[in-house]
Formats: sequence, C-alpha cells, structure tokens
Amino acid sequence: MRKTHVIILLLLLTWQAAAQQPDSIGRHTLGEVSVSSQRREGMSKLKGPENGITMGRAELFKAACCNLGESFVNNPSVDVNYSDAATGARQIKLLGLSGTYVQMLTEGMPNFRGVAAPYALNYVPGAWMKSISVSKGAASVKNGYESITGQIDIEYLKPQDDAGISVNLYGNTMARFEANADANLHLGKGLSTELLLHADHDFMHSDANGDGFMDLPATTQYNLQNRWHYASDRYIMHAGITALREERMGGELTSHAMTANPFAIHIEAERYEAYTKHAFILDPAHGTNVALMASVAKDMFHGGYGYRHYRADELDFFAQLMVEHQPSEVHGLSAGVSITSDGLSEQVAMGRAAANPELPRPDWRERVAGAYAQYTFKPSYHLTAMAGIRADYSSVFGTFATPRAHLKWVVNDLLTLRASSGLGRRTVHPYAEYNYLFSTGRQVQVDSIGQERAWNSGLAASLYIPLFNKTLKVNAEYYYTHFFTQTVVDYNSDSSLLRIVPLDGRSYSHTVQVDASYQLTRSIELTAAYRLNDVRVTIGGELLRKPLTARSKTLFTLSYHDALDLWQVDATLQINGGGDMPRPYTLADGTPSWEATFPTYAQMNMQLTRRFRHCTLYVGAENITSYRQPTPILGADNPWASDFEPTLTWGPMQGIMVYGGLRLNLGQHMQ
Repeated sequence: MRKTHVIILLLLLTWQAAAQQPDSIGRHTLGEVSVSSQRREGMSKLKGPENGITMGRAELFKAACCNLGESFVNNPSVDVNYSDAATGARQIKLLGLSGTYVQMLTEGMPNFRGVAAPYALNYVPGAWMKSISVSKGAASVKNGYESITGQIDIEYLKPQDDAGISVNLYGNTMARFEANADANLHLGKGLSTELLLHADHDFMHSDANGDGFMDLPATTQYNLQNRWHYASDRYIMHAGITALREERMGGELTSHAMTANPFAIHIEAERYEAYTKHAFILDPAHGTNVALMASVAKDMFHGGYGYRHYRADELDFFAQLMVEHQPSEVHGLSAGVSITSDGLSEQVAMGRAAANPELPRPDWRERVAGAYAQYTFKPSYHLTAMAGIRADYSSVFGTFATPRAHLKWVVNDLLTLRASSGLGRRTVHPYAEYNYLFSTGRQVQVDSIGQERAWNSGLAASLYIPLFNKTLKVNAEYYYTHFFTQTVVDYNSDSSLLRIVPLDGRSYSHTVQVDASYQLTRSIELTAAYRLNDVRVTIGGELLRKPLTARSKTLFTLSYHDALDLWQVDATLQINGGGDMPRPYTLADGTPSWEATFPTYAQMNMQLTRRFRHCTLYVGAENITSYRQPTPILGADNPWASDFEPTLTWGPMQGIMVYGGLRLNLGQHMQ
C-alpha cells in the first residue's frame, strides 16, 4: 500500500511540473526516494510434512503477550488453563491433553522439564520471543522421544538482528507491572551479542469473589539472558546464559483469616541455564553440515503449601551431534547421537510439619544415550515423505525404539493433505510435576510411576478456496492418541485421599478441529475455529471422560488495521465447552461435594494498537465478559480441613482486566 502511494505521489509531482512549464524543457533534480513496505507476519503453516503453525511477533503482539502462557490467545489449537486456584501454575493443553505430553523446545533443544514444567509458561517473557512454532502429533525424531501430542519450539530474539535497543513497559488494573529490555551490539567480523532483561511485580492482592483467598498469587520475577552469535562462510556459533528468580506469595489474606495461622502459599524458584550450538557447513551445494549443540539447566525450587513443603534441586544436561546431507533434491538424510542426563534431589513433607518433618526422597538419576536416523523423500513439489527411527538406552528403563513417519501430498493448488503417526514416551517425576496438588486438604499418595508411553496418529487437510478475488483458507484435522502407560490423578476412589497412580485400563483421546480464515478486505481478517475433544481415561476401574477437560472450543478472531498500518484493532471471542468434574462425594448433610459437570462459558479479549515511528502504544482488556469460576476454592472457610480443595479449576480466576503498555524501539524490532 505504501509503495502504491509513493508511486502515485511521484506521478502527480511529475504531472504538476510538466503542467507548470508546458512550452519549455527544464532540468529538475529529484532527491533520493526510498520506497519500503512492511511485511506483516502472523500465523503461517509449517512448510515441511509436519502439521502445525508458526506465530511471528505480529501475531504475538495482537494481545498483551506478557509471557509464553499468554501467547496463545488467538490460537485455536492450544489452550492454557490454571492448574489450581492457589499456586497460579498454568499448563498448556494440546489435542485435549495435558501440556506434559507436549515437548517444550527452545530453538531446537529440549527444555523446561521436571521441576520447571509446572511454572515454565511464566519463565519466557513475551517481549523476548521472535516466534513460536507449534507442531501437532508425532514430531521429528531429531529432538528426542518425549513428544506425544506435539512440540512447541520457542525462538528468541537474535543477537544478529539489527543493532539497537527495545523497551517494553506494561501495567494492568490488577496492579501488575512489567519491564522488558533487549539490546543488540554488533562487534564486527560476524560477532554480535544481545542482552535480554525482564522484571515483573504484583503490587496488589485481589479477592474479587470474597472467599478470603487471593484470586492469584502475587508474583515477583527477575530474568536475564545474554546471547552471542558468530558467523563466517562455513561456521556458525550460538551461545548464551540465563538466570531467573521467581517468588510467589498466595493463599489466605491475613485480614480475612479465620485463625491466627493463615493458610499460605510461598514458592521460590531459581533457574540457571547455559547453551552452545555450533554448525559446520561442509558442502553448501548439497546441504551437508555437522551441528553440535549442548545445554545445561539447574533448577532450585522450594514450595510451601500450608503445612506441606516440597524442595527440589534438579540438574539437566543435554548434548547432541547431528549430520545433515542432501545428495539430491529428491533425497535428504539426517542422523545423530545424543546424551541426556537428569539428576533430581527432593525433600517432601506430606503432613503437618510438627508431626511429619521434611524427609529426603531417593535421588533420581537417569542417563539416556540415543541415536536416530531420518530420511526425507521428495520426488516432486507435490509429495514429501519423511520417516525416522531412534533407539535410546536409559540407565533406568533399558533400551527402547521410537519410530515416526510423516507424509505431505499437495494434491493441487487447492488441497494439501498431511498424515503422521508415531510413538512417544516420557519419564514422569510426580512430585516435581504435580507439586501444585499439595495445596489440597486431602492426603496425597504417590504410587510408583514409570514411563508414559503413547501412540499418536493424525490426518490433516488444508483447502485454499478462491472466493471473491481472495482466498478462503480452511483446515480440517483429526488426531487419535492411545496410551499404553500413563500417570493418572485419581480423585474418585477415596474422598479423603488424592492418588497419583499408574494407568490401570484404557486411556485415549479423539480430537477433531476445523478452522477457517478469510481476508474480508485489505484491512480486515476473520478467523473461526471449532474443536471437539473426546478424552477418556480409566479411573478406579471405570472408563470415564477425563475430568476438568473441556469437550469443545469455539474461537472467533477479528483483526483490523488501517491503510497506513498505524492503527490496529484485534478482538477474540472464545466459547469454552463444558466438561466433567471428578466424581463428587456425599457430604454429611447429604448434599454433593460439588457439581458433577462444569458449564460452557465465554471470554472476550480486545486490544487497540497505535504505531509511531519508534514507538508503539497499546491498550486492551481481557475477559470482557468478566466470567469467573464461581467457587474456585472449595472449603475456603476452613483451609486446614480435609475437604479444603483448590485444585478443581476449569475456568478463569479473575474477571475483566484492563491493561496498557508501551514498546519503544530504537533501531530494531519495529512492529
């Protein structure tokens, strides 16, 4: 659009000059004219045979996007829910299943495992992200065996991006304030560095429903990352370090406490990471290269949940050597070896501190050595087939194989088909991954847990339909996940006991999704999506619908920007279908402990953005419908009793929230 305006302006100036001197030939000097345009990046399909999308910064900035957990507001495939009403832990759901079955990657390397998993969505500031890639179903064997329902790969801002400074300030009506900054420095001869800074703090404790408990814990976080990049003709290096500290204070408000000993949630976490990646380009003509990557992460965690306490120290190490070779345009080969080492030390106090002091648990040590091979066959533009297998040896679980396959068929310009199938497995650390359940008043029992193992298969079709000189994009997909082994949270067997047990029976999920997007005009784009989940698991010998899982989701989004791309309005409406609760039990007065199901509810978000040359202002509102789960904490009047239950969450914790922010750009990341 800008290019067209400039061309028209030049033609008008030329015509005006000619009209002023019709009978003479004059010489006019025209200064330098710069014609530029801005490419708007939103959501785009993955180019390879895997089914999924990549969300660029333009898509992420359609909402507040304070952290990774708030980055999927406009995504029809990914849900983000609170795990409980006390700790503020959140989890992703993909294909109707918990985020523990999604492999988290940062720039192609596995990350955020074990202790970090329940709170990892808060550990990645939104202002740091360059893009997020979400792949569904069985993923490539390159990144390990842990993906079951898909992968989420986070790309950070790059040191080699344009040199300059970017600042992002944010505040909302819940008295939450955040500050982000990133700075790039080019040192010459292919060497560049980057510093990423983040700080946030909640200044207010809200209790909108008047139950005496904070709606969400007050959080303070400091996060720093330093990244380096070097590139020459045949060599590329990435390296970086990260340091994070987060503190959460929640639970019963002192002014509302029924006793002199308020029920408190106090969680402290520290995380330190370092990574390095090296790529050696041996033969550019045939895509022959060797890559070596390694990362190490140290987590230190302490959680206080009333009278229960949990401490953990975890050290994870990952290293991988990869070789890529493409002998021709038809054939592609990839192979590699990897080493993973997990070390976890835990202390737990599952009862009242005076009667049950913290006791050390046996340290967990698992080392896994693996190798993979993957072959890609692309005889033409229309067909791509990819098959891979990896073999791993675990010091705990022995040797196992992980096969996966993908197929992409571009039938014609209107239709593309994809299919995938593969096996995934993961090691479960129940205390670390389910520590948010310790806030319940029930006794918590953890049985011996091994590896989870599941097979996932999926089909997807993408239609590109010409309609009124534009293209209607329609995607339809179906995924089936079958669990051979699984970890199950059992609320049903005993009203005074919450059990984390291995699956004893069947467990599976069916997911069907249809979404469509259409650019109504040059300035208006619409998206609509509908997803249906049928997730069932055997609990206490019965095959039941999985509790606290919505059966459906409907999503509508509208995005408008003016001709000069100065003003932008984005709106999202989500209709979350109802679902089943854990089976209620009968109270002493004969009434059920809670309703057997939870209802359908709607949420609406909206944001207005104004762009300037070096600055962007935005203001918005979340949950405009102001719908809240009516009673997120059961038994709030007596948090020390066995019927105190804050872990049965299925809806929003807060009502409407208004926010605003500023993005200041000095030489980079213009949006």
